[in-house]
Amino acid sequence: MKTLVLGGTGKTGRKVAQRLQARHADVRIGSRTASPAFDWEDPSTWNGALEGIGQVYISYQPDLASPGALEAVSTFTKIASQTGVKKLVLLSGRGEAEAKQCEQVVMGSGLNWTIIRASFFNQNFSESFIVDSILAGYVMLPVGDVREPFIDTDDIADIAVAALTDEKHNGKLYEVTGSKLLTFREAVEEIAEASGREIVYQEITGDEYEAMLTKYQVPANVISLLKYLFIEVLDGRNEYLSNGVEEALGRKPTDFSTFVKKAVQTGVWNQRE
Repeated sequence: MKTLVLGGTGKTGRKVAQRLQARHADVRIGSRTASPAFDWEDPSTWNGALEGIGQVYISYQPDLASPGALEAVSTFTKIASQTGVKKLVLLSGRGEAEAKQCEQVVMGSGLNWTIIRASFFNQNFSESFIVDSILAGYVMLPVGDVREPFIDTDDIADIAVAALTDEKHNGKLYEVTGSKLLTFREAVEEIAEASGREIVYQEITGDEYEAMLTKYQVPANVISLLKYLFIEVLDGRNEYLSNGVEEALGRKPTDFSTFVKKAVQTGVWNQRE
């Protein structure tokens, strides 16, 4: 079956597409710049992107907790069913009530499905908004001693590809985490030590975080989402390990230290001149 990979240029979708293409699978990238284009904010693009598609990897941007996500996923799922899609693999968020609602939509679609419910990505430290703070040597977040079981996007991609290429994963919900719990301070300290950099971590209030993001002209909807994820979701509700990676792949998840060592080798945290 031809596979549509939504978010096909993002942190997980890019890797899913690459792995499928390495298997010589027929893949269509779902992104605004692709042809045909796919844009979550423009439903008129959805039918064209779904034409001839048999299965879809769904990665919603920016997050399933975003306003409008449930409506978008519901409408997309209905259209996918009508256009002949047979299987959906949804990337979901751990500890998010809104994400669980989207999971229920996919589960009740009448299609084959697999859910990957993921914790905070390792790669948010190397490919996302925290990178600039690490390069500046000063990471400020509204998170204290709450521990998070950071998950590697390579593990997520491996599970997604397994689900898209093997029927045994149909009807499975995999809650995936890394192999250990770390506070954000501990994660940043490990990055500092491995990279040979001095990086200070400071816990700040939600209001201080909002003011900082506003100063850097981050859009209001993104600020609201980040505050929700850091202040509400990271309240301790996810402070435990799950064995979804082992259930799906029969191996241990990627350790955070392994991720850090690989990232250091890429030079992503090299101090800017």
